Amino acid sequence: MAPEQKLRLVEALQARGEVVAMTGDGVNDAPALARADVGVAMGRGGTDAARAAARIVLADDDFATIAAAVHEGRVVADNLRKALVFALPANGGEALVVVTAVVLGVAAPLAPLHLLWVNLVTTVALSLALAFEPAEPDVMRRAPRAPGTSLLDAALLGRVALVSLAFLGGVFGVFLWARGPGGAGLDEARTAAVNSLVLFEAAYLFNVHGGDRASGLDPRGILPAAIATAATVLLQLALTYAPPLQAVFGTAPIGLDLWAAVAVATALGFALVEAEKRWRARRKRDEP
Repeated sequence: MAPEQKLRLVEALQARGEVVAMTGDGVNDAPALARADVGVAMGRGGTDAARAAARIVLADDDFATIAAAVHEGRVVADNLRKALVFALPANGGEALVVVTAVVLGVAAPLAPLHLLWVNLVTTVALSLALAFEPAEPDVMRRAPRAPGTSLLDAALLGRVALVSLAFLGGVFGVFLWARGPGGAGLDEARTAAVNSLVLFEAAYLFNVHGGDRASGLDPRGILPAAIATAATVLLQLALTYAPPLQAVFGTAPIGLDLWAAVAVATALGFALVEAEKRWRARRKRDEP
């Protein structure tokens, strides 16, 4: 093939909306390598012209390296989506709690220092686990994403809204129960509320860990999430019972009745998200 023929093939595919990758090693491949969306040149056997025109140079001249790179890129994209789906509802729930307290004219369930603690300590510790998420089983069987497609589609944005409301309901529910039937003081009620928020975040981490296609208790690669959750629980116990942290953050020891309320709110939140995931998965399977 002549160089202009290779270039015409690339342009014809692109005119049909395709994302084109081109591999080559010679001078006559350079125009097509430069025009392709992803030009891949051979690093060992390729010419200088081919390497200069390409966006990627294969150091080992092995086509299997391309597949490995695609696999890694898809895993990174999946984990980035999981991190966004984890962080957005947590922050959205916190914002809704503050706004709702202002609108209703009631005492805020979370003090400003509690929000600072959650955002700088516990949320960071939990979200780090998502960087070590393993590849999903069908990562290389999926069709490529269309160019310009958002990392967060309508379904995931719907989940962000649902989970944000669940955070709002859980935190406010625990706080109001503590202030009412629980007979707790303001500091105790706020301590229960911040524990409810953080433990729900820990439970939600397992929802996100499972991805869209698996249960949140999927055992594959669950160790980082388990370690992050254990560290978070220890931090919350220190926040609740360590006198130095109590003095700084205005927390107070809480009894088993308030811990039971926190556990119920956390379990309900986890079950709600799992039910939503299963509903969406079933709906997707039923689509023609």
